[in-house]
Amino acid sequence: MPEPHTRAVADNLCRAMQFFGRARRGGEVQEQPGVCIVSCGLNYAAFNAAVLTDIVGADSRELMRRIQLPASYYNPRNLRWTYWVCDDYLDKGLRREVNNVFARCGLRPLTEAPGMYADHLSAPARVLPQIDVRPVADQTTRTAFAWITSTTFEIPHAICSAIYGGEQAWAGDFKGYVGFLGGQAITTAAVVVTGGLIGFYSVATLTDYRRFGYAEATMRKIYEKVRQESGLQHTALQATRSGYGLYERMGYRRITNFSVYVTN
Repeated sequence: MPEPHTRAVADNLCRAMQFFGRARRGGEVQEQPGVCIVSCGLNYAAFNAAVLTDIVGADSRELMRRIQLPASYYNPRNLRWTYWVCDDYLDKGLRREVNNVFARCGLRPLTEAPGMYADHLSAPARVLPQIDVRPVADQTTRTAFAWITSTTFEIPHAICSAIYGGEQAWAGDFKGYVGFLGGQAITTAAVVVTGGLIGFYSVATLTDYRRFGYAEATMRKIYEKVRQESGLQHTALQATRSGYGLYERMGYRRITNFSVYVTN
């Protein structure tokens, strides 16, 4: 059985992913038994997702069923899509076979995202720079969030604008922020609060401003704001390879792993 913190991190991720299904009129969210289907309505795999939402254990046939559910949604629509799996929802034996199960359904491994958790953030290890952190609340901040996301994650700008550029995207519980330096937008981050947990997403810094502490300064400002508003301090995120060391220094530790698959 997954530890409670692991389930909380996985549940927070699922809630965050639902942002893409609600960001535009063509999107959709379907919560099916054991899997959540989130479609942005555009043919871009990263924003069309299925998320495993409950334990499978050793039952490969049950995993196959939970893969076929989103396949029956996406494939007739000719949309590429991804599938997110919390490894702790599978027992060790099935983990060894999981790639073969997905291959039989037409999906291949794309990446892995360590799920990290912190009871609270550690004190900064260095003096952090000043940065003006603003909530995504108007056209300027929406445009900046879309542009930085497109640039740092190498996503077509038209796709990011369609997802992040409209008011509808920010009407839910996915709250975005942009960090400005001298009037220039240079960082982004977003948070989702669920089940006593503050989840961080879309943490990004423009290339010329990396390694100066701007991402950490942005995250800490957001964390303090949300902590004061919610009374929560437990926090989680899914790390990239480049950000892993930073998050460890901030007090996060790896408690699970998410395997991500994509259609061929």
